[in-house]
Amino acid sequence: MSRTADAPTSSPRIAAVERNTKETRITVKLNLDGTGESRLSTGIGFFDHMLDQVARHGLIDLDIVAEGDLHIDGHHTIEDVGITLGQAVAQAVGDKKGLRRYGHSYVPLDEALSRVVVDFSGRPGLDLHVPFTSGMIGTMDTQLVSEFFHGFVNHACVTLHIDNLRGVNAHHQCETVFKAFGRALRMALEIDPRAVGVIPSTKGSL
Repeated sequence: MSRTADAPTSSPRIAAVERNTKETRITVKLNLDGTGESRLSTGIGFFDHMLDQVARHGLIDLDIVAEGDLHIDGHHTIEDVGITLGQAVAQAVGDKKGLRRYGHSYVPLDEALSRVVVDFSGRPGLDLHVPFTSGMIGTMDTQLVSEFFHGFVNHACVTLHIDNLRGVNAHHQCETVFKAFGRALRMALEIDPRAVGVIPSTKGSL
């Protein structure tokens, strides 16, 4: 029997995850088949702006509330949001049947250009090359971009390659990375109408 483009997914791809530690208290709610709506409150303005890019360009409805030890710095908050978001994505994806699995995107912003490639492989791995031209963007330490993505890949169990190919302005560098990440997620998370119900792997599992 042939598969049709309007074949339904097995269940709504939604998730809600809480993470509470002595350093942070985080809740993440998401809908992978949303419209890009977001409600974000992490206490770090530029980080909220970046998460909004993921929601908008990934067409993921995203609700994140984080309370962290920002009197120390943003490290625990940003890393733990990455962890919790990764857990929520893994929960919402489920058994990965019908998933396109791979996604990629190039995104420019003025002089900056970034490329992101993602594979819902079941194997966590991050290869990140972003030569930031500034240590801070607003109140966000650019070193913590790596911590966010490490947290995400380790708990979403994806392989992620991120390359900033051009860029002089650190804000532009970071924004192209997060926009490209959102668009790569959108591609990888789509249900392939030609492979509904099929796990996209020759091994038969991911």
